Amino acid sequence: MPLPWTYRHASKEWRAFLEDVKEQMSLSSDNMAYTAVDGVFQVFRRRLTAQQGLDFSSVLPSVLRAIFVHQWDVSAAPVPFDSREAMIAEVKKVRVNHNLTPDNAIEATAWALRRCTNARDLDRVLKALPDGAAEFWHVEVDDPRELEQRII
Repeated sequence: MPLPWTYRHASKEWRAFLEDVKEQMSLSSDNMAYTAVDGVFQVFRRRLTAQQGLDFSSVLPSVLRAIFVHQWDVSAAPVPFDSREAMIAEVKKVRVNHNLTPDNAIEATAWALRRCTNARDLDRVLKALPDGAAEFWHVEVDDPRELEQRII
């Protein structure tokens, strides 16, 4: 089997995703963007079982997959999805002393995530996850081409 594209080009995919996140959140550093994305991932995965999280992460590029599962306590019982405001507050509690995450962190991460994943695969996985999962990663755009996969 040939080396999967996402492993061969992991840095390229990661840089493109990170640049999208920084632009969407109006952040100036990679560190700020990473903290925001990590917080968004932690908030989302708290609402999934380990199997559901692995199913979700299987459609992510390799670096995002690693960030998603890093230091995940899979023994914790999933919690229900909450209001967007409550989940943003939860995102902002991750590394609170170093967190400059803006209020649009979930939407901005979702926008960037959709540009770096196969939409059909992502939507297929989200449909199998608990109620609230698809809405968490939903992005409203005027032109759907804006969300087309950027790196193939």
